[in-house]
Amino acid sequence: MTLSNEISEADAKPADTIEVVQHVPRPLGEVWRRLTEREGIEAFLGEGAMLGGKGDSWHAADGTYGVTRSYHPEQQVRVSWHADADAPATMVDLQMAAEGEGTMLTLRHEHLTQDMDREALVARWDAAMHRLTQI
Repeated sequence: MTLSNEISEADAKPADTIEVVQHVPRPLGEVWRRLTEREGIEAFLGEGAMLGGKGDSWHAADGTYGVTRSYHPEQQVRVSWHADADAPATMVDLQMAAEGEGTMLTLRHEHLTQDMDREALVARWDAAMHRLTQI
Protein backbone atom coordinates (compact mmCIF):
# COMPACT_ATOMS: atom_id res chain seq x y z
CA MET A 1 0.00 0.00 0.00
CA THR A 2 1.34 3.42 -0.90
CA LEU A 3 0.70 6.36 1.38
CA SER A 4 1.60 9.04 -1.08
CA ASN A 5 2.50 9.14 -4.69
CA GLU A 6 3.96 12.11 -6.51
CA ILE A 7 4.63 12.24 -10.19
CA SER A 8 6.56 15.23 -11.46
CA GLU A 9 7.92 16.10 -14.86
CA ALA A 10 9.04 19.67 -14.56
CA ASP A 11 11.10 22.39 -13.06
CA ALA A 12 14.12 20.78 -11.33
CA LYS A 13 14.80 18.09 -13.94
CA PRO A 14 16.14 18.28 -17.48
CA ALA A 15 13.58 17.96 -20.27
CA ASP A 16 14.89 14.49 -21.09
CA THR A 17 13.97 13.11 -17.64
CA ILE A 18 10.82 11.99 -15.86
CA GLU A 19 10.54 11.19 -12.17
CA VAL A 20 8.15 9.10 -10.10
CA VAL A 21 8.29 9.27 -6.30
CA GLN A 22 6.47 7.02 -3.83
CA HIS A 23 6.52 6.65 -0.08
CA VAL A 24 5.89 3.05 0.96
CA PRO A 25 4.85 2.21 4.54
CA ARG A 26 7.25 -0.75 4.67
CA PRO A 27 10.81 -0.97 5.99
CA LEU A 28 13.66 -0.49 3.51
CA GLY A 29 14.94 -4.04 3.98
CA GLU A 30 11.55 -5.48 3.11
CA VAL A 31 11.25 -3.37 -0.05
CA TRP A 32 14.81 -4.30 -1.11
CA ARG A 33 14.16 -7.98 -0.49
CA ARG A 34 11.08 -7.80 -2.71
CA LEU A 35 13.06 -6.09 -5.49
CA THR A 36 15.71 -8.82 -5.45
CA GLU A 37 13.21 -11.69 -5.72
CA ARG A 38 11.94 -12.86 -9.12
CA GLU A 39 8.39 -11.64 -8.51
CA GLY A 40 9.63 -8.18 -7.52
CA ILE A 41 12.06 -7.86 -10.44
CA GLU A 42 9.30 -8.83 -12.86
CA ALA A 43 6.93 -6.37 -11.18
CA PHE A 44 9.51 -3.66 -11.75
CA LEU A 45 11.04 -4.44 -15.18
CA GLY A 46 8.52 -6.82 -16.73
CA GLU A 47 7.75 -10.51 -17.01
CA GLY A 48 10.87 -12.59 -17.63
CA ALA A 49 13.34 -9.93 -16.47
CA MET A 50 16.08 -10.98 -14.07
CA LEU A 51 18.57 -8.60 -12.48
CA GLY A 52 22.15 -9.71 -12.23
CA GLY A 53 25.28 -7.94 -11.18
CA LYS A 54 26.77 -4.85 -12.76
CA GLY A 55 27.19 -5.42 -16.50
CA ASP A 56 24.64 -8.26 -16.73
CA SER A 57 21.91 -7.91 -19.32
CA TRP A 58 18.19 -8.34 -18.70
CA HIS A 59 15.28 -8.97 -21.09
CA ALA A 60 11.54 -8.80 -20.48
CA ALA A 61 8.78 -10.57 -22.41
CA ASP A 62 7.37 -7.22 -23.64
CA GLY A 63 10.57 -6.58 -25.65
CA THR A 64 12.19 -4.16 -23.24
CA TYR A 65 15.78 -4.91 -22.32
CA GLY A 66 18.95 -3.43 -20.94
CA VAL A 67 22.02 -3.88 -18.77
CA THR A 68 22.46 -3.50 -15.02
CA ARG A 69 24.68 -0.42 -14.59
CA SER A 70 24.72 -0.01 -10.82
CA TYR A 71 23.53 -2.24 -7.99
CA HIS A 72 23.90 -1.04 -4.40
CA PRO A 73 21.89 -3.09 -1.86
CA GLU A 74 19.17 -1.10 -0.10
CA GLN A 75 20.21 2.08 -1.95
CA GLN A 76 20.04 1.95 -5.73
CA VAL A 77 19.50 -0.05 -8.89
CA ARG A 78 20.37 1.62 -12.19
CA VAL A 79 19.72 -0.08 -15.53
CA SER A 80 19.91 0.89 -19.14
CA TRP A 81 16.48 0.53 -20.72
CA HIS A 82 15.49 0.07 -24.35
CA ALA A 83 11.79 0.08 -25.24
CA ASP A 84 12.54 -2.37 -28.09
CA ALA A 85 15.36 -3.50 -30.38
CA ASP A 86 15.23 -0.25 -32.40
CA ALA A 87 14.95 2.14 -29.45
CA PRO A 88 17.83 4.21 -28.11
CA ALA A 89 19.30 3.43 -24.71
CA THR A 90 17.86 5.38 -21.80
CA MET A 91 18.66 5.04 -18.10
CA VAL A 92 16.33 4.07 -15.27
CA ASP A 93 17.63 4.87 -11.80
CA LEU A 94 15.70 3.62 -8.75
CA GLN A 95 16.89 5.13 -5.47
CA MET A 96 15.55 4.05 -2.11
CA ALA A 97 16.02 5.41 1.39
CA ALA A 98 14.51 4.79 4.78
CA GLU A 99 12.06 7.52 5.74
CA GLY A 100 10.40 7.22 9.12
CA GLU A 101 9.07 3.69 9.41
CA GLY A 102 8.75 3.42 5.63
CA THR A 103 10.77 3.74 2.46
CA MET A 104 11.01 6.58 -0.04
CA LEU A 105 11.41 5.38 -3.64
CA THR A 106 12.56 7.78 -6.34
CA LEU A 107 12.69 6.60 -9.93
CA ARG A 108 14.29 8.76 -12.61
CA HIS A 109 14.10 7.78 -16.27
CA GLU A 110 16.79 9.77 -18.07
CA HIS A 111 18.03 10.43 -21.61
CA LEU A 112 14.56 10.36 -23.15
CA THR A 113 14.24 11.43 -26.77
CA GLN A 114 11.63 13.90 -28.01
CA ASP A 115 9.53 11.20 -29.63
CA MET A 116 9.14 9.19 -26.41
CA ASP A 117 5.70 9.41 -24.79
CA ARG A 118 6.50 10.82 -21.35
CA GLU A 119 2.96 10.36 -20.04
CA ALA A 120 3.03 6.67 -21.01
CA LEU A 121 6.43 6.23 -19.36
CA VAL A 122 5.29 7.96 -16.17
CA ALA A 123 2.25 5.66 -16.11
CA ARG A 124 4.47 2.61 -16.77
CA TRP A 125 6.88 3.37 -13.92
CA ASP A 126 4.13 4.43 -11.53
CA ALA A 127 2.36 1.09 -12.13
CA ALA A 128 5.66 -0.81 -11.86
CA MET A 129 6.47 0.78 -8.51
CA HIS A 130 2.97 -0.01 -7.23
CA ARG A 131 3.38 -3.66 -8.29
CA LEU A 132 6.85 -3.79 -6.76
CA THR A 133 5.65 -2.53 -3.40
CA GLN A 134 2.52 -4.68 -3.11
CA ILE A 135 4.12 -7.16 -0.73
